[in-house]
Amino acid sequence: MVVHTRRHYNYIFVLAVLLFISATSSPALVHVKADDESKSNAAGSKEKGVSYDSRSLLINGKRELIFSGSIHYPRAQAENWGDLIRKSKLGGLNCIQTYVFWNIHEPVKGQYNFSGNRDVVSFIKKIGELGMWATLRIGPFIQAEWNHGGLPYWLKEERGIIFRTDNPVFKQYMAQWVSKVVNMMKDNKLYASQGGPIILSQIENEYDHIRAAFKKAGDRYIRWAGDFALSLGTGVPWLMCKQKNAPGQVINACNGRHCADTFNGPNAPTKPKLWTENWTAQYRIFGDSPSSRPVEDMAYSVAHWFAKNGSHVNYYMYYGGTNYGRTAAAFVTTRYYDDAPLDEFGLVREPKWGHLRDLHYALALSRRALLWGRYKTEDHSAQLQSMVYEKPEQGICAAFLKNSDSHVAHTIKFRGKDYFLPKKSITILPDCQTIVFNTDQIVSQHSARYFTKPEVTNKNLKWEMTTETIPKEGSYYHRKPVEQYAMAKDASDYLWYTTSIELDILDMPTRSWHTPVVEVLALGHSMLVFVNGEFFGTRHGTKRSYSYTFTLPIKLKEGVNALAFLGTTVGLPDSGAYQEHRYTGLRSVIVKGLATGDLDLSFNGFHHKIGLDGENLQYFTEEGAKKAKWGPPNKGQGPPLAWYKAYFDAPEGNNPVAIFVENMTKGVVWVNGNSIGRYWSSFFTEYNKPSQSEYHIPRSFLKAKDNFLVIFDEAGGFIESVEIRVADRDTICGFIGENYPANVKSWKRDKKEIMEITEDPKPKVHLYCPDNKAIKAVEHAAFGGPWGTCGFYMNDNCTMLVNKVVQELCMGRTSCKVPVDRKLLMRDQKVDPCPNLNPKHLAIQVKCS
Repeated sequence: MVVHTRRHYNYIFVLAVLLFISATSSPALVHVKADDESKSNAAGSKEKGVSYDSRSLLINGKRELIFSGSIHYPRAQAENWGDLIRKSKLGGLNCIQTYVFWNIHEPVKGQYNFSGNRDVVSFIKKIGELGMWATLRIGPFIQAEWNHGGLPYWLKEERGIIFRTDNPVFKQYMAQWVSKVVNMMKDNKLYASQGGPIILSQIENEYDHIRAAFKKAGDRYIRWAGDFALSLGTGVPWLMCKQKNAPGQVINACNGRHCADTFNGPNAPTKPKLWTENWTAQYRIFGDSPSSRPVEDMAYSVAHWFAKNGSHVNYYMYYGGTNYGRTAAAFVTTRYYDDAPLDEFGLVREPKWGHLRDLHYALALSRRALLWGRYKTEDHSAQLQSMVYEKPEQGICAAFLKNSDSHVAHTIKFRGKDYFLPKKSITILPDCQTIVFNTDQIVSQHSARYFTKPEVTNKNLKWEMTTETIPKEGSYYHRKPVEQYAMAKDASDYLWYTTSIELDILDMPTRSWHTPVVEVLALGHSMLVFVNGEFFGTRHGTKRSYSYTFTLPIKLKEGVNALAFLGTTVGLPDSGAYQEHRYTGLRSVIVKGLATGDLDLSFNGFHHKIGLDGENLQYFTEEGAKKAKWGPPNKGQGPPLAWYKAYFDAPEGNNPVAIFVENMTKGVVWVNGNSIGRYWSSFFTEYNKPSQSEYHIPRSFLKAKDNFLVIFDEAGGFIESVEIRVADRDTICGFIGENYPANVKSWKRDKKEIMEITEDPKPKVHLYCPDNKAIKAVEHAAFGGPWGTCGFYMNDNCTMLVNKVVQELCMGRTSCKVPVDRKLLMRDQKVDPCPNLNPKHLAIQVKCS
């Protein structure tokens, strides 16, 4: 048994400390140790700000359980912030976490931009207006699969700089930026100590990943960063994630999928257990196959965390959104964490959203015991454990019953009663008696996302085309190819390298079937090869190996031959030590197969040109497009380096809009001058499909009529296959077994008691249509042994169809409940095909409209 106790502080002493703090010029952290609810709440009546002790954060002196979710303001449009925050709150969250993205705010040294979806102050204000708290992760290094890890490119070129170590140049700029952000928040009274929503701030990010590279200099830097952050006097705690030795009062926090198992705990007995990143999925890179994280695993990890003294969790991401423009890090897809509880389009992903909502409610029912109870554990077997928070003298108790066996369900005897525990699951008893939630048994609804093609919108797509001109010379000449990052300075993904060779008859191959080849060594990310204006192919590296060598057959002629290599990047690296020393682009060129031997062109002299003509002239705007000559596109496959333009009307309704580009190659899409991000359809997964086919077009980018659509495609796509589509989650489902608990909202807490809201709570399928739509069709309803997932349910020989019952209860309604009740569901059945099948399951799929 493990028992945690807390020291008692005299209440008068606490008030004296608070009065002292309020008299100082800058707010400081207050460590209030309260062993019962009355003392904590009494402190809350006087204190303003956020403090902490070993059990939890204390917000305005009151203990709180924090259910947080990451939403990054630049990965959504400002017009959608409110909707995303509201849906997060409905999902049981009380806090929103975001990074601050330095490189979008100061893209040019000394020139700041906080407009549109860069307006971090307005985003934090919106969080507060909607009654939620905020965590501000200032960094300034953030990683986040964001271009350059959030650091502005110009910082890389400051003389003598080394990122993220005891380097005076880096620390100077870091201090300036962090101070600017903190002062902006203070000026707008956004810290909780000022009555605002910000309850936590973060300095640095996952430093343990690189600490060994810098050794003692890294240790000095971390101590400096912590001391500097604390000196800013925000009146709220600072944290460092994945930093075991967070200095002083800075809290060290966990990132990962199973922090209850992997986190060694706070590095001081006065600090609480915080979980800054519980990954809701795996972020995707181009070439990745689809992946997802089951919500059962997420719920288990969170329940386990709170069962082991955790009091704060943040879902990374709760809404991933879109990497607009060129903001994604190297090889990262434009769609970000689409498998989160809110998908890329802001639609509620079920059951992930609903099951976690139910978990938060179950934990909230256990709140008093979690925050004030004494903790103990008991091992019932190698796989079975009970974890209890209890304070008998106050009549509070909550229990977590855990089955860690991943393959077999078990029954546990707890306080004289048997409890069935499905495989790898935790059951929550907020009064140590009543089952209100099990992590493996999902009673919330499910949904499936579909894309449909609005006929009228696509009927009017009339494409026109122009192409890039391959340059003969550029703005800079050097004997050898110049490194691409240093040359382009993140102003464009594209850099031309051009050179020429003169051959005579003696150089040419003597046999007609003997074709010369060019061998190219590139440091990343992809390269297109042209000889005498003809396209000969493209090759690329990967996220795991940027560099690559390739050979391509080419055609050469007697006389002067022009060779052009278009180097492309797909974002800057976002992590690792010595990030300022990274390289990409063309490294060497060798022509092989000549009669006179191999010809190394690596020092032949190269012209360099940054960007494309269409970028520089802004073909993606209506005004810029006038500078090009447009004509009808090719039938079938298009040419390389092609620009396409068309107009389309916005689809009717409010469903999210996307563009389908699966049969294009690689490039960028703009709508009304706004870049919706990079696409890379020619980089296939092992399933011979692109990692992403549909790309989000925010409704805020659209007008009702005549939206200007531009696509740049690198290597010859099929433009006629491009479609405008709309997304919906109007297919909703339920899948519940007879042995599942009733919906957690069947109970409420009345002081010390858990009370039933409904008589005799039983499992039910709860269905509700999004956006006040109504159920128009029952597509599947079966009881017995159905299996599958929403959109793909199947029946076995033990299944009975119950469409009629579901139609009576659900048709034409915006929501309905179907009890998992044999008498009701089998009323029209003459015989049970499998009377020995226990428990039976109910699967329902309906369509909303």
